[in-house]
Amino acid sequence: MAKIIITGASGFIGSPLLSKLKQTSEFQAVGVCRRSPQSGSDLRLHALGDLQYADLSALLPGVDVLIHAAARAHIMKDEVADPMAEYRRVNVEGTLSLARQAAAAGVKRFVFISSIGVNGNISTRPFRVDDQPNPAEPYAQSKWEAEQGLMKLAAETSMEVVIIRPPLVYGPDAPGNFGSLVRWIEKGVPLPLGAIHNKRSLVGIDNLVDLIVHCIDHPAAANQVFLAGDGEDISTTELLRGVGRAMGKPARLIPVPAGLLQFGATLLGRKAMAQRLLGSLQVDISKTCELLDWKPPYTVEEGLRRCFERSN
Repeated sequence: MAKIIITGASGFIGSPLLSKLKQTSEFQAVGVCRRSPQSGSDLRLHALGDLQYADLSALLPGVDVLIHAAARAHIMKDEVADPMAEYRRVNVEGTLSLARQAAAAGVKRFVFISSIGVNGNISTRPFRVDDQPNPAEPYAQSKWEAEQGLMKLAAETSMEVVIIRPPLVYGPDAPGNFGSLVRWIEKGVPLPLGAIHNKRSLVGIDNLVDLIVHCIDHPAAANQVFLAGDGEDISTTELLRGVGRAMGKPARLIPVPAGLLQFGATLLGRKAMAQRLLGSLQVDISKTCELLDWKPPYTVEEGLRRCFERSN
């Protein structure tokens, strides 16, 4: 039975991943998180503390795989004086500190949950793994720097590294952009997004968890980078309508031309938000599927339905 440690085990990705692994007899999973979990949690978690100073020495003996899902992310209004320095402190220095501890303890594999933002935040064609990285934001830049440090460590030690770059992840109580869209539809807010013809790749939390599990012990995953996705590209308009159907509520969409929305957002200083809603970001997951003999278990429609079935 392989022993697994998951960081960020109380988070949006780590929590369902830990639950999934605890349902199988193949793995002995241990979850760690930054702070002690609230009382009444059905998952026993260990408090990790600040990533930069975290000491896992008591937990690492006998561990086969460490899955690192903890990160500084989803901060829409950052109030720190130097956001880039803070992202580096947590996402780069913290990640590499844990990885060095893992390598020294004889951990066989380190699975790192990165971000498609390493490739960029807008695409003219589907991103591929071998594209030149083009991180445009501090969070993505910190993930790219962590990736480079991990690959260097893999070359210097016997520990294998697996890197997974997901695009927008949706699921029950999702943070970030998806969570905002859900709240708008739930409140019945009319949205001027009824005529958006972009293409976005997404990944449902159940598909992402399934991919991570595949990467735990698949021989071909060693020292590889994989892009994640549902295997379907949809527009923002299609996504909103799909969310509405899954929730059983109408998505009130007004067909305003994308160019007009982009112009208005630029005037209001919301260009970045408009880009996330109006721009295209597609991901080519062919390497992931072929090398790992993997297929996303759920379609976007099924993933959205499961998302809201679970949250009701």
